[in-house]
Amino acid sequence: MTKSFRPAILLLTVFASAPSFGQTNTAEAFLPPVTADEHWKLIWHDEFDGARLDETKWNRLGDWKRRDGYWMKEDVNLSGQGTLMLRTRKDGDRFTCGAVDTKGKFEHTFGYYVARCKMPGQPGHWPAFWMMAPGVSKVGDEGRDGTEIDIVEIPWRDGKITMNLHWDGYGKDHKKAGTSLTRAGLTAGFHDYGLLWTPAEYVFYVDGTEVWRSQAGGVSQVPEHLLLTEEIGTWGGDIRKATLPDYFEVDYVRVYELSK
Repeated sequence: MTKSFRPAILLLTVFASAPSFGQTNTAEAFLPPVTADEHWKLIWHDEFDGARLDETKWNRLGDWKRRDGYWMKEDVNLSGQGTLMLRTRKDGDRFTCGAVDTKGKFEHTFGYYVARCKMPGQPGHWPAFWMMAPGVSKVGDEGRDGTEIDIVEIPWRDGKITMNLHWDGYGKDHKKAGTSLTRAGLTAGFHDYGLLWTPAEYVFYVDGTEVWRSQAGGVSQVPEHLLLTEEIGTWGGDIRKATLPDYFEVDYVRVYELSK
């Protein structure tokens, strides 16, 4: 599917939240407001058109154990209808799922990051759109040298989602901040999950509406890469009760930079 988007756009007001009706030829990212002398410039994107994943942009993760399952490269595919499909499945006596990242291929700092996604329906696994940098494991400069930025994680199946920040490693010095919200409408169709990252703060959006603002950790000041992942674990429920395969479907990922 060919999708339309605006590589540069001036917006003076935030779009109101609206229900998703899946993919359309007019689908485009919701963009935060800007001043009269600024505009958003599209600097990186993937619309997932075509038959194969663009591996100049993405790395398939795997094959290796991950939490209570395995990340497998074969669980990452395109639908052929303009979407990325990350599959969760049962493979013999184990469970596997798909994941991709842009490490070494696209790493960036400040801007607006947005993915249009459709929730899976079965328990026992959770999709996420997030960012990462090597400095997350460092201790001593708070999150300024790298923060795990979870733009959205979806372990529940009732419209509840969560956004989180992690820094200073994952051991005894680990620190975090986060929030969650529930919107029943998120269980149906595609929705936009966005992050405005500035030198001073993070602002999280769902369908163009701000849902959380934070300066926790002092805000990362270093380039980070993108991830779209599935995870298998009890946070998402009991995978043994799932009817598989199940899919996390992504319409597009777009990254904008503020220009004058």
